[in-house]
Amino acid sequence: MPTFKVNDMTCGHCVSTITKAIKGVDRAAKVTIDLAQHLVTVEPTEADASDLGDAITEAGYTPELLHADASAAAAQQPSKAGGCCGCR
Repeated sequence: MPTFKVNDMTCGHCVSTITKAIKGVDRAAKVTIDLAQHLVTVEPTEADASDLGDAITEAGYTPELLHADASAAAAQQPSKAGGCCGCR
């Protein structure tokens, strides 16, 4: 189950945009988003992690694929300013 750190995901609009992008490549995927931690977890049915990451990138974001052993450390990194509306 791929999990992405998306530091430039900053608001509900970002969540909606990323969810739609993922559903565009894997309609039946289950998408779980933790906006506070900037995490996107996907249970894909047909797309692989690369396709999912590409979809997030094409939507205008910078996903970082996390590995299970590095996810806790990466989740503690400070987020950068940005996102679709410039909020933090």
